[in-house]
Amino acid sequence: MPVMTTATLTAGARVRDRLDSAGFAGLLGFVAALQVSIAAAGILLAFTIACWGAGILLHQDRPAVPRMFWPLLVYATVTLVSAAASPDPHTSFLDSKQLVLFLLVPVVYGFARGPRAMTLMTVIITVGAVSAAFGIVQYGLLEYDNLGQRPQGTLGHYMTYSGLLLLVTCAAVARLLFEPRERTWPAVMMPALLVAIVLTLTRSAWVGTCVAVALLIAMKDLRLLAIAPVAAAVFFAAAPGHVTSRFYSMFDLHDPTNRDRVAMLREGAAMIRSRPLTGVGPNMVERVYEIYRVPAAVEKVNPHLHNVPVQIAAERGLPALGVWVWFIVSATAALLAVRRHSRHPSLPAAGLAAIAGMLAAGLFEYNFGDSEFLMLFLVLITLPLAAERPERS
Repeated sequence: MPVMTTATLTAGARVRDRLDSAGFAGLLGFVAALQVSIAAAGILLAFTIACWGAGILLHQDRPAVPRMFWPLLVYATVTLVSAAASPDPHTSFLDSKQLVLFLLVPVVYGFARGPRAMTLMTVIITVGAVSAAFGIVQYGLLEYDNLGQRPQGTLGHYMTYSGLLLLVTCAAVARLLFEPRERTWPAVMMPALLVAIVLTLTRSAWVGTCVAVALLIAMKDLRLLAIAPVAAAVFFAAAPGHVTSRFYSMFDLHDPTNRDRVAMLREGAAMIRSRPLTGVGPNMVERVYEIYRVPAAVEKVNPHLHNVPVQIAAERGLPALGVWVWFIVSATAALLAVRRHSRHPSLPAAGLAAIAGMLAAGLFEYNFGDSEFLMLFLVLITLPLAAERPERS
């Protein structure tokens, strides 16, 4: 009997090891494919989640999750309640399939333990730089150089592309500032990332990148912020004329997109007043937009309200907004706690920068609702917590 027990335990350990290795390989492929092909990323994510789930079922383990996962679970529950109360529950429930992406938090937490987290971050930065280089080629050679056709890498939309570049830049700058022995590689990657973000002409990504990088510099040494005027001078001296014009348009109250965003804030407020508890329903803002449209609005219809807090409150209700704030506070607190003793300080620094960048850019764009952006964001804020976990023996 002892021999059988030992054999059984050995076989079980081998299965666990194989699932763990397969899951990590799938996760590596997923973070690489995410910046190249959403279809390939979806397949690899499904495989990785399957490995994670199989490990739990076969070994009857209780899944380990960081504390910030619980607000996401509550947020998912509140979203489903909102979908049930929606004028079109079928449409709202279909849109709620994005909630499955929240499983990335326990999956990354389980498979990216110890030094694996830094390996994942290296892959993210490297693929991001390649994607940035491709965007620069689109701008310089393929005439993706105007508001009607902007660099988008291999992704379907320039907003998604610029959002991912923002997050990768957070990772690269954090590695450059906080990992003295590993500065060469991110230093080589940085020019392509920054140039590509500028060339997308996406103002929300510009704002998010500036806030995130400023936070990282302040965390390293507050005195380094003195380089900001120099960086601004270089930008205005080197940037093409249509890029600087796009920058100045951020402060133009007569710019049509600015006027439309102000109108959307008023429309969102009206939606919240009409249905404060459950909102108008997931994916229903576009459907009911004409009902709440104000005369000052420029576009006849908009798919969302270009502001993360307003969109969540209008679409899912004030309770959902409160839970989302709880998630942001919980994630920030966890990263700050890890930063005090992390063996890889660039990881929590990148996570904090990603939160700051998401919040800043999210004042002008509903980036939290963009699946590609959300997935990479969840990976970046979970990696620092996974890195502190011991590897499986």
